[in-house]
Amino acid sequence: MKDIDVLIEALPYIKKFHNKKILIKYGGHAMVDDEAMSSTARDTVLFKYVGMKPIIVHGGGPEISRSMDKLGKEPEFIQGLRVTDEETMEIIEMVLVGKISTEIVSELIKHDGEAISLSGKDSSLIFAHRKGASKIEGIDEEVDLGLVGEVDCINTDLLDMFLENNYIPVISPIGIAEDGTSLNLNADTAAGEIAGAVNAEKLIILTDVPGVLRDPDDPNSLIQKIRISEIPGLIEEGVITGGMIPKIETCVKAIENGVKSCHIIDGRKKHSLLLEIFTTEGIGTMIIE
Repeated sequence: MKDIDVLIEALPYIKKFHNKKILIKYGGHAMVDDEAMSSTARDTVLFKYVGMKPIIVHGGGPEISRSMDKLGKEPEFIQGLRVTDEETMEIIEMVLVGKISTEIVSELIKHDGEAISLSGKDSSLIFAHRKGASKIEGIDEEVDLGLVGEVDCINTDLLDMFLENNYIPVISPIGIAEDGTSLNLNADTAAGEIAGAVNAEKLIILTDVPGVLRDPDDPNSLIQKIRISEIPGLIEEGVITGGMIPKIETCVKAIENGVKSCHIIDGRKKHSLLLEIFTTEGIGTMIIE
């Protein structure tokens, strides 16, 4: 009977999110561990079959660094941000578009999901400009990270065409500049921008932490719901720190652009996507207006 209860609990959510776009940012463990990747792909296909319209954006930082290593190119970071010269950009495209994106598509197809791999360059899907020199926390002078982009606009017509024809778009976070140059984009930021542009119901970011923890050393101190107005206070208290800050900023911007809710969840947990969306409890941190 327990299985039936699970289905009954899921029904209102299935009804509520029917025909809604759900943007899922694949990252962390959900991308490097084969079992986790397979489980995440299966959950995504299930979303599709219960009537939602999933869109995937993926990162690939560790894989990029590994490939650079193999090709004898030294990765360069400034305060954790990747410096992208032309050679690095070529490797980034090769890894994101040529390897990771197609691997995710293969997994989705294995679970009977129709999927298509897209780069932000395809049909100017992600139109961007070069960021140029800007301030980086902890450094006095402005720093130019090279071929790093900021998103200007999203070609939503292209995505709508695929969604209407029952495809799951799998997007590599590479932007195209006016002169045709490829630009490296932050995957979380790209996911947030796309979620806002397509009017997604939800943005779900898969990470390697349970969500926002009141005490980083205590996995039981998960904050399940955060309102936008509470965020500055949590940053000041040091609850939201480091790599979580840009993720939270992405969520805030997405909500300001019309996304109903954002979720930061643990991609290492089996079926974390289903648990977050179809159960009353959820398993991660939900950010709402």
